[in-house]
Amino acid sequence: MSIDELADAVGISNATANRFARALGFDGYPQFRAELVSGFETMLAPIEGLRSEISIASSSSEVINRSLSDDISNLEATRREYRLDLYDRAVKMILEAENIYIVGYGASAYLGGIMCHALTNYCNNVQANIGTGGPAQVARALYKFTERDLVIAISFPRYSSDVVTLAGQAKRRGVPILALTDRPGSPIANISDLTLYTPTKPQFNSEGIVLCLIEAICAAVAHQSESPVDIAAETTELMLPWLHHGKK
Repeated sequence: MSIDELADAVGISNATANRFARALGFDGYPQFRAELVSGFETMLAPIEGLRSEISIASSSSEVINRSLSDDISNLEATRREYRLDLYDRAVKMILEAENIYIVGYGASAYLGGIMCHALTNYCNNVQANIGTGGPAQVARALYKFTERDLVIAISFPRYSSDVVTLAGQAKRRGVPILALTDRPGSPIANISDLTLYTPTKPQFNSEGIVLCLIEAICAAVAHQSESPVDIAAETTELMLPWLHHGKK
């Protein structure tokens, strides 16, 4: 709200609204308002993005094309910011960990489940919080983790406070944290030992972008693991009874 709108809604004068802002340590109401809004930017961004998208007269095909273009732009941005040393360190952290716990909530929980599935063949013990009894259950599991283990935290707008809390608890116990997030200002970036970034769409989060990053990391882990071909062959042999391979 502007100062006029606030004064009218609350039933006070503009001068009183300004005095209130100054009493809180701001120069005036505009500075107070700007600070208040900044804390809600990532939370409200999808809503504002949807409002902006709807305001543009578009056919379904145009919306789809624009969405795909956004995805391509974000993938290109991720590749431009690619740093070989960071990704090498991330793969090393994964391969050297005795136990791995992947934490994510909302859509990130499903992405964590996919990452868990992809890493299972190449790592000793990988778990993801999808399907667990909630943050308290994850905290109980992480209580046993040490500096020899690894927590992979997946957090994108809107950031889940549960991911931040669990990662913070693990960090205080000396457990290494690998974060996947969208920008240095992300709350999980300040907690992690290593952070890999990929931008998301301006209107909506793109789980496809994050999935591409996860698939790239898992491909590198598979490539750098011991005997990846033997592992793949043995896994396929074990799965044969459940794979469709034509009519008998």
